[in-house]
Order: sequence, then C-alpha cells, then structure tokens
Amino acid sequence: MKAQSKTNASKKDISRRTAIKGVGAVSAMALFGKGTTYAEQINKGNSEAVASEDTVRKTIFEKVNQTVFIDTHEHILEERERVDDKAKDGLASLFSLYIDSDLLTAGMPANDLNQFRSAKTEPGEKWKLLEPYWPAVKNTGYGQSVRITIKELYGIDDLSANTVEKIQTESKKLIKPGYYKEILKKAKIESCQIDSIVPAFRESKQPELLMYDLSFNHMITQPGQEGLIQPTGIDVKELEDWHKVIDWWFNKYGKYASAVKSQHAYSRNIDHEKIPAEQAAPVFKKIIGKQDVTAAERKRLEDHLFWYAIDKATSFNLPIKLHTGYYAFQNTMPLSNVQGNPAAATDLCRLGPEHRFVFMHICYPYYEQLIAVAKHYTNAYIDMCWSWIINPVAAKDFLKKYLVTAPANKVLTFGGDYNTIEPVVGHAAIARWGITLALTELVEERLLSLSDAMELIDPFMHGNARKIFDLDKKTRVLRNIKW
Repeated sequence: MKAQSKTNASKKDISRRTAIKGVGAVSAMALFGKGTTYAEQINKGNSEAVASEDTVRKTIFEKVNQTVFIDTHEHILEERERVDDKAKDGLASLFSLYIDSDLLTAGMPANDLNQFRSAKTEPGEKWKLLEPYWPAVKNTGYGQSVRITIKELYGIDDLSANTVEKIQTESKKLIKPGYYKEILKKAKIESCQIDSIVPAFRESKQPELLMYDLSFNHMITQPGQEGLIQPTGIDVKELEDWHKVIDWWFNKYGKYASAVKSQHAYSRNIDHEKIPAEQAAPVFKKIIGKQDVTAAERKRLEDHLFWYAIDKATSFNLPIKLHTGYYAFQNTMPLSNVQGNPAAATDLCRLGPEHRFVFMHICYPYYEQLIAVAKHYTNAYIDMCWSWIINPVAAKDFLKKYLVTAPANKVLTFGGDYNTIEPVVGHAAIARWGITLALTELVEERLLSLSDAMELIDPFMHGNARKIFDLDKKTRVLRNIKW
C-alpha cells in the first residue's frame, strides 16, 4: 500500500509537472483556476483559487500580483487626445493593435476590418463582421489580452453578440479626464515609457506617468525630414546641418527623455559600420537634392547617422532602445533580417562598448541567441516588451532560460507596446502570470530556491528599469517641468 501510494503520488507529481511545462501564460490560466480563467480569478482577487494546492506557485503569484510594474514601452497617445476624440469608439481602441493583424492573417478582408473599426458602424454590425474570425484568434496572446481587458475594465465575461453593445457603452463611459491613471492603477503600473515616433519627443501633460523616449528613428532613416527640421529653424543643405538638427533635439529634450528609441530594424538589419562623415556627406547631398542613391549608399549614410545619434544619446546618459525580432502588421516580414539581429547586436556591443543597448521584444523567435548576447556583453540588455502577447509560451520560456544564463539585472519584463491604453491591462495580467509560471517552474525544477525567486520579483518588475533608465533622477526633473 505504501509503495502504491508513493507510485500514485509520483504519477500525480509527474502529471502536474508535465501539464505545467506544456502550457504557457495564457493556456495555463484555465488549468490552474478550477475551470475558470485567470482573468476571472484575478478580478475576484482570488489568488488562493488560482494557486490552489501549490504553495510555491501561490507564494510567488501573490508577490507578483501585488508588485508594481514599470512599463518600459508603449506608443499610447496623450490622454487629452483620447478624451477629445468625439467618437470614443471602445471596440476600435481594443482592436487597433495587435489583434487586427491576427484577424487579417486569419482571412478577414481588410475592408471588413476597416468597417469594424469605424465609429459609424453600429455594435451589432461590428459583431457580424468579427464573428466568423473571432474563434480563430481569440486564444492567441493578442486575443487573450483583449478578452482579459474586457473582463477587467468593463466587468463583462467575453465578447459576443450579447455583450458587444454593452462593451461599446461601457468603454465610452470610461474615457474621461483622469482615466489613464485609473487604468494604470488597475494594472498596477507605476509609469509608462512612450515612443511617439512622430514627433520625436512629446511634451506630456502627465510627465511622471507618461515618460517619453526620444525617437531617433527618422534621424537616421529619413535624413532631411521636414518634421524634424521645422522646429529647429535650421537651413539644412549639408550633412553638417543635419548633425545640427540632431543636436537640437538632444539639447532640447535629452535631459527629459528616459531613453532613445529606433525601430529601423523594420527596414534593414541593425548592422551598423562606423562610417566617417566624409564618406556619408556626398550621399546626404544626393538625397537632399532628390537624386537616386543605391542601397549601399543609403546604408553608408544610415550607418554614419546611427553612430552620430547614439554618441549624442550616451553623452546624455540615455540607453539606446532598438527593435529586434518579429515585425508588427502582416505580410511584410523578411525573416532573414530578423534572424540576423542577434549577430548584429554583438557587433554593436563590441564596436560601441561605451553605449548601453536595450534589445527589445526578445528578438522573437530568435530569443535564445539574444540571451547569449546579454550573457557575453556588459552593455547588452533585453526588454521583454510586447513578447508576452506575441507568444506567451515563448516569453515564459525566454525568462526561464535567461534567469539561469545571464545576469538578472539586465532584463526588463514588461512593456505593453500598444497605441491605446486599454489593452495594456490585459497584457500586464498575462505578463504577471507568465512571470509567476517561469519562477515557479524553476523552483520546482530545483534550479532556484523559493527565496531566490522571491528576491527577483521586485528587480524584474520595476527595480531594473529604475536603475537602467535612472528614473528616480528623471522623475525629479520631470516633476518640476512646465511645458
């Protein structure tokens, strides 16, 4: 009997471990919630139910769930722009990014998606457009983020023909002055770092809540762009003049920015040679003169401008955030570019040891190679922003592997990467569950002690970000700013 009991317990343990390893942040929600989803449990504040019969998971979950995030990457608009929007279309705000890409790749016609997102389309009609494709996408990370958001913000179990009108009504009620703070409080997010792309920097009316990066994307990919020139008043004719434009943006906003950011990896690899100004100047002259340039010439100029901009960033003690890995949208991604990102990252770290590079999105799906970069190079950091909804299982896998491979002070674990604030709530919930699973599994596999796992939670969720971006000092500066 004793032997049989031991065998049964062993089988039960193996079965439970197999189940844990076979699911990720999203699919685990139903498994550990006694038939209900993680979203439903967390809304009840019922961590006991989520983590029943598992003291390790329960202990870790409770700590993760009560710990604030510093959100290191968003594209959200200023609150006043959302409040002033007369349409206030809640469904559009949920489906503007990234679930729309899953819908299109699932076969939804682009015209139907545009009609669905139009404020002129009635909720019932919206559901008819969505219904054929919703079952195919609702369980992806993008879809789960939307569903959790609907539950947490509007108290509605799920999106359906019966709930679509209520979701629209409740979402409009929510959008009023102060609602950004309300949403971020619900998600337990202390502050967000925003990349507006255009303009390169925004003078926020909520500077301690929305802390802007200085975008240098167009400084290197669109030399001579009028939007960057116009505020400076500089007459741009030569490369030296463009340097002055870049200098102007850094001199005006460098002390307020949390970092600099570029997503030029969408158009090329991040392989940048150090090109002297005299080799880049003739190419700049041709572009300003609207002459054609070869791909090799354009790369030469972009490479020069990249190093010029990041040298300026480092002079302001600003980390350099670079997009790596998976592309947003659909039907555009050359995987050969993505595959080359980790190797190019090592070259950047080696050529610019004085610079601090933050490689974003874990370079999905090539995240294991990127872990090797962070392990080897002192100046390489990795940001998990966006990754929890691209592939929650891979994100959990990344965090587990990172923890037993590279220094724990060089990883950032959350950035929603949305252009509207509402779905950040769902993404943050998925990230919390993924962090819980990653730490729990490492403890169960005897690769971490429980006390070591608990000590990692604060640094992962906010401490690393505070140090890497020097946020305490930045907050003191922003607190006294009057735009």
